[in-house]
Amino acid sequence: MVALASEDSLRLQVLLASKPQAIRIDESRLIVYGLSEQGEAKVVLHPTGQPEFYLKAVRELISWKILGSPGGYPVYIRRWTRMGQMRDQSLERLLLLGEPEAVVAAVCSPGLTDELARRAWWAMEDAENARRMLENPAIVSGRMGRVLAQFLLDFLPFETETEKMAASVRLILQPGLLEEDQVLALWQKAKRRPAYQLGFLQSRPQSLPEQGKARLGFEQLRADLIPLLQQGNAYAQLLLQIWSGPGQTYLQLLAKVLSNPPTQDVIQETLDTVRNHLQALRPQGDPDQTWEALLASAEIFESPDRLPPEAAACLRVRPDLKAVLKALWVLSGLGYGVLRPHLRDSTATGSLMRRKLKPVLIPILAQIECLSEKPLNTQVRFRLGRRP
Repeated sequence: MVALASEDSLRLQVLLASKPQAIRIDESRLIVYGLSEQGEAKVVLHPTGQPEFYLKAVRELISWKILGSPGGYPVYIRRWTRMGQMRDQSLERLLLLGEPEAVVAAVCSPGLTDELARRAWWAMEDAENARRMLENPAIVSGRMGRVLAQFLLDFLPFETETEKMAASVRLILQPGLLEEDQVLALWQKAKRRPAYQLGFLQSRPQSLPEQGKARLGFEQLRADLIPLLQQGNAYAQLLLQIWSGPGQTYLQLLAKVLSNPPTQDVIQETLDTVRNHLQALRPQGDPDQTWEALLASAEIFESPDRLPPEAAACLRVRPDLKAVLKALWVLSGLGYGVLRPHLRDSTATGSLMRRKLKPVLIPILAQIECLSEKPLNTQVRFRLGRRP
């Protein structure tokens, strides 16, 4: 057992007695930092043994002062996180332990406040922590929201995992976090990055930059559907939404992502995003069906007596929209179920993955094309081997 140097023990106890807001330990430089209202205080350590064992002794002292037990930290964290019972009044103490895992536990808590987020960010600036905190509406609307969003925006060029890129873009595009010029600059970069495009689809499906024109006949459709819209008919609302300029822009961007997904996670998230966008058609949730099963389920549109009442009401007004409603129904059921038979245990990514998924991606794109005023562009077709 390594004993703390008397000077270090005294200075650490003084630091803890001063009621710091957070503690951070720099293991490489052997310095303990404390955050207070006046700024930072630090204790430079003087190891009496091997640094790793000395740091363990430092943490035990801190744990004893904060939790009343030198070995209390692991049990303290694991019990709460496992049971999902992280109490708000306990979060402050987590940030005093000098443990990265404790900071992560705090930022994951739904009870995290804007002030505690500031302290946690001081204790551990990390992209994953920023993403976790921006999932919390209280942090997004607070002072820290913009700070975290700016960090993730600046860190995006250095992010290597496409799923994390998409998550960062989705989170920083929440209202009020970025200036409009920053959003437009990010949109320009997204034109070359499918993961960024996915983030835009998830965050701003109805307010994408560079809006296109509404589909021909949009005003007439709106006039025809007014009675159903007033009744809250979900099919009528989605029909009008898809026919609008924002809806048509959404479809074109969706086709771009589906034609060039870099990883399995991105393609799965994209399918989940489409299903969530059309979830009003399937209140029961993800049907988890194969592509063949989805197409078979769409045969209800050939039998009026089997149609959902809201779909039947739309067809009574506009019987020419049967193919469009059918396409919406199919797309509303997308999920991992359509990928599973083609991927199985495969870890393929990039072009190999796209070749494996070609039997699914091409017919999905055909359904999107059915909803779109413009045919899919030549680039989208060539990526999947579809000649114009």
